[in-house]
Amino acid sequence: MAGICCEVVGESEAAAPVEPTSRASRRRIMELLPFKLVAEAAVLPPLENGRKRQKLDLVRPTSRDCDNAVQNSDTDKLEKDQELNGSLKFNGAVKSEAVEEEKESPKFGMTSVCGRRRVLEDAVSIHPSFCKQRRQVQMSSDIHFYGVFDGHGCSHVAMKCKDRFHEILKEEIEACGGEKAVDWKGTMERSFERMDKEVQKWTVDAKERSSCRWELQTPQCDAVGSTAVVAVVTPDEIIVANCGDSRAVLCRNGVALPLSDDHKLDRPDEMLRIQEAGGRVIYWDGPRVLGVLAMSRAIGDNYLKPFVISEPEVTITKRKREEECLILASDGLWDVVPNDTACGVVRMCLRAEKSVSPPVSPSSEAAVKGGTAESSDKACWDASILLTKLALARHSTDNVSVVVVDLKKNQPL
Repeated sequence: MAGICCEVVGESEAAAPVEPTSRASRRRIMELLPFKLVAEAAVLPPLENGRKRQKLDLVRPTSRDCDNAVQNSDTDKLEKDQELNGSLKFNGAVKSEAVEEEKESPKFGMTSVCGRRRVLEDAVSIHPSFCKQRRQVQMSSDIHFYGVFDGHGCSHVAMKCKDRFHEILKEEIEACGGEKAVDWKGTMERSFERMDKEVQKWTVDAKERSSCRWELQTPQCDAVGSTAVVAVVTPDEIIVANCGDSRAVLCRNGVALPLSDDHKLDRPDEMLRIQEAGGRVIYWDGPRVLGVLAMSRAIGDNYLKPFVISEPEVTITKRKREEECLILASDGLWDVVPNDTACGVVRMCLRAEKSVSPPVSPSSEAAVKGGTAESSDKACWDASILLTKLALARHSTDNVSVVVVDLKKNQPL
């Protein structure tokens, strides 16, 4: 009884006799039945017991439910595919934060070793995306901080700069309000001045020495200081502030461009400034302020003020597509390795382009024994460790700290 089995006619209705039909007529009946089911199911009243109707409704979804299920399935698949590609569309807005962050984050490698000194007095500070800079209306970009601090007399001033300098600089940048372009020269000068005042107060109070590597430390450390070379990398500019004889060098299209000038006492302008302040330059194993310090500017060194000042020299360099890398290092490298040679070593390592490697934190290399190393890219770390080995092979007598930043992976937009 086709009508009863398909629930098109009621149980009380008599079924019409089925006459033998040909194969064509049976095919015609089979083709018409589905359309008859849909049409009559919409107009027939529910049965008295309702059992068969309820059972049918539970197993047969409506056309609207089918459409929603298909639409939801397609949406889930689309969202999963878009999430795998790093961007998610939502109400017409495209979010690709992971991709942008990976694009903007520069690759770097760092090595800092004791060398032939008794203790490592250098400190290195690296903070990618430590602050944001407003570029246009409703648009900002990450800026990155790199600093090398070469301590003398003790390590705790360099360690203090490592812990605090990027925080002070961030406060000065945010103080601009983001409504206009940052006055980088003034911002850097104020940051160095604040850092110097904190160090002066901190060394006099002598309440904490937990970050000091020197075992024989005195209660008061007026004869302690540190050089500082700081680089801030934005999508459009590279800002370098230097105080002392550490150095920053930019490699652009194979040419080494120094972004800082060492504050050595063989500079006539620095010697004249010291003499005008009432100080003297005495030659004791080279020119030294009062025969003690071999540099004219540094953070700390309270007993040599006002002859030794903390005011930095600031350079602002517009970024170009031809940039390859940025090198920051203490004088332990620059005393024995020229700028061109250092850039050539880094270019060689970056050009090698070995297989993509995960970030490394080497600890067993012979060259970093007694020092520290950090990296987000193996090629950059290879360059930093090779420069360190080269300095030691050329008999550098000082601590050696090197930071290599791959600027090709962080090109301006």
